[in-house]
Amino acid sequence: MIYVFIALIVFIICMSVFSFWQTKHSVISVKNFIAIIFVYSTTMIGFALVYTILHINGHVVMMENGKNIEASHFLQYVETSLYFSAVTLLSVGYGDIVPIGIGRWIAMLEALLGYALPAAFVVRIVMDVERK
Repeated sequence: MIYVFIALIVFIICMSVFSFWQTKHSVISVKNFIAIIFVYSTTMIGFALVYTILHINGHVVMMENGKNIEASHFLQYVETSLYFSAVTLLSVGYGDIVPIGIGRWIAMLEALLGYALPAAFVVRIVMDVERK
């Protein structure tokens, strides 16, 4: 029964996203939406790979609950890096994983991009509307 509710919620979320394109004078195009998803995804994955590569080379860039992250498998560390990257890019973080050392500077750059990207896409949408 719970899976039915989850499926219903996912359906409602998808319908609300697609409603952007249902209005006659919609300024958000499918092209812009896909561009937003692509840019955020590649940025998030790229920063996660930077954190992972630094970890492989012996740099401690993140701590979880005050301890070094000791992942037993490479993919576990990639998963942690991806989660940390997503939380840093899309919000101000939860505090469960914190950057340390050079990781702080990298996280600051990623957070700055996370704040600047929406403004860039708004400018792009305004320019598209003005061209029409």
